[in-house]
Amino acid sequence: MKPPYEVILRADHAVDRPAPRVDHTGGGAENHSPLRLAVAQPLCVPRDVAENARAHAAAVRAADARVVVFPELSLTGYELGAPVVSVDDPRLVPLVEACAETGTVALAGAPVAGDHIAVLAVTGDGVTVAYRKMWLGDAEARRFRPGDTPAVLTVDGWRVGLAVCKDTGVAAHAERTAALGIDVYAAGVVESAHDAAVIDQRAQRIATAQRVWVAVASFAGSTGGGYTEAAGWSGIWAPRGTVCARAGTTPGELVSASTA
Repeated sequence: MKPPYEVILRADHAVDRPAPRVDHTGGGAENHSPLRLAVAQPLCVPRDVAENARAHAAAVRAADARVVVFPELSLTGYELGAPVVSVDDPRLVPLVEACAETGTVALAGAPVAGDHIAVLAVTGDGVTVAYRKMWLGDAEARRFRPGDTPAVLTVDGWRVGLAVCKDTGVAAHAERTAALGIDVYAAGVVESAHDAAVIDQRAQRIATAQRVWVAVASFAGSTGGGYTEAAGWSGIWAPRGTVCARAGTTPGELVSASTA
C-alpha cells in the first residue's frame, strides 16, 4: 500500500515560488488564522471541460474563500464515459488564473489517467491530482479503479482531508483520513434529490465522530448517471455537527463559512 501523502499549500502561492511540494510533515490548526471555506455547486455542461472550468473560475472569484470545494466529477459532469482530464489541460487555464487572482485553492472533480475519479487541487501555480476516490459505486467500478490511500492538503497550517461521494459513507475512510491528523474533511459528492438527507447525515456523523470541520459540495441540477435531479444542499458543518452554511437546490449557488 502506498503511504498517505500531503501537499503543502501556503498563503503565498499566488506569487513566484516553486510548485506545491509533496511532504510528510505535520500541520494542525493550532495558532493559525481561521480558514475560509466555500462549497460550490456550479451549473455543469456535460463533458464540456472548457465551459465548466469557466464556471468554476466564476465561483472562485465570487466565493472570497481560501478553499473552494466542488462536487464529484465537477469538470465533466457525472459522465462516467467522459475522457480523462490531464493536469496540463489548457482548458483549465481560466480556473488557474482565477485561483492566482484570489489566492484560492480549488478542489475540483475529474476523471484522470489510470482510470480514477479524482480531486484536482488547483492553485495559481497549476493543477495537481490531490486524491483518487477509494470507494466506488457499482456503475463506477465498471470503468474506474479505486485509489488506495487517503490524502491530506495542508493549507496555511490547516490539514484538509479529501473525500469523494461514497467515501463519506464508509466509516473506515473518515477514520483513516482523520488518523493523519486533519482539521477539515472536504468532499465532493453527487446524490439524487430523494437522497438529499444522506448528505447531512454523513456530514454530521463525520464532524462529531472525528471532531473536524466538514465541507461538502453537492451536485445540483441534472447530470449523467441517471441523476436527472441532483440534490444540491451543499454545506459546511462545525466539529460539533451544527450547520454553519447551507446552499439550496439551484445550480450556481455557493456558500462559505470561517473556521473561527
